[in-house]
Amino acid sequence: MELGKLGVWYPIDKMQPGMIGGFVAQVEKLGYSTLWYPESRGHEAFSLGGYMLGASKTLKFGSSIANIYARDAVSARQAMRSLNALYGNRFVLGLGVSHRPMVEGVRGHVYGKPVPEMRAYLDAMERGTTDAGDWPLAIAALGPLMLKLAAARTRGALPYNVTPAHTAEAKAILGPDKWLAVEQKFCLETDPAKARALGRAELSRYMALENYSNNWLRNGFTKADLADGGSDRFIDAMVLWGDKARVQKGIDAHFAAGATHVCIQPVHAEGDFAARDAMLAAMA
Repeated sequence: MELGKLGVWYPIDKMQPGMIGGFVAQVEKLGYSTLWYPESRGHEAFSLGGYMLGASKTLKFGSSIANIYARDAVSARQAMRSLNALYGNRFVLGLGVSHRPMVEGVRGHVYGKPVPEMRAYLDAMERGTTDAGDWPLAIAALGPLMLKLAAARTRGALPYNVTPAHTAEAKAILGPDKWLAVEQKFCLETDPAKARALGRAELSRYMALENYSNNWLRNGFTKADLADGGSDRFIDAMVLWGDKARVQKGIDAHFAAGATHVCIQPVHAEGDFAARDAMLAAMA
């Protein structure tokens, strides 16, 4: 399976169920290669993936990410195999350890150390199989240890909320033959105040999560950058904004740093799906 160069990342939970099919059709018509979606408090990852695969013909889909605490490893393996067998090998299983509040607060599980937990999950997925090297499987990876695990055991990594500098570091760890599918937020808004306000609203829920904050600090941001909704420097790094040429330059920076695939996430006011659609059409 090839991911293609440019995909879309979008939180499908934001839409009413009746809107999902139309959105899938639009992303497919625009020529994006892959549509990535999270598993959070709304739709279950594989049920949603099957629905969207059934509503499309050529578009690939990737869970970004399916939470390893949501189901056992054998169930994840069988779901991955089933979706690909039923829908023409168009499903990428993206796995991740999620975040402590989502695992302990929402699901009631104990949140273990991320790398050992992911390694044990992959061990369980592979037990009794001989074809694991062929699976369209990648993992959410930010830090060096998780990136090394991605390189050793999967097709690659799915970094989220990162900069081109992180992309370059991830590429050096993963090597030349692995997927490096990077998420990048963007907004086609030329007014700095409006663009940054949208960026702060979008990033607010991520800034309370230690997996992201630790990675941002590791990558050169300061605690001051992460305080009070985020400094302008931080917001500008996380959410590309401006005209199409400026946004494209930011996307190209990830490719120059070694990304094999960039999935762009349109940032818009709550419920403003017209703005989302216009931005995706412009960048297709």
